[in-house]
Amino acid sequence: MSDDWATPKEVYAELDKEFHFDDDPCPLHFGGSVFGNGLSREWGKVVFLNPPYSKPAPWVKRAYEESQRGKTVVSLLKGDTSTSWFHDYVLGKAEIRFIRGRLHFVGTVSDRAPFNSIIAIWRPK
Repeated sequence: MSDDWATPKEVYAELDKEFHFDDDPCPLHFGGSVFGNGLSREWGKVVFLNPPYSKPAPWVKRAYEESQRGKTVVSLLKGDTSTSWFHDYVLGKAEIRFIRGRLHFVGTVSDRAPFNSIIAIWRPK
């Protein structure tokens, strides 16, 4: 598992078709790189988020907080339901879509991720 794993193109395209994103505070896509600190800047109105897998908690917390401010945040996350961030900011606070099978992230050397993934969607309150 690595923070350099980018969002699979087909996953992003399918979600963008549904939500029409105007921001991505963690823009590591398709072999790109991360620019700036997305936690310290203003987020757009409809946000895609694939946070670093080594430390998703502050990103997930911010996603929940942004929904409380009237924004939509759609996040690709490790499907780890045992974590405090999942229980504090996802469960009961976001729509959860379970992804069937294991994703193949851009930048991986193996065929599939060694973990399950979910899509969490925080909608404006």
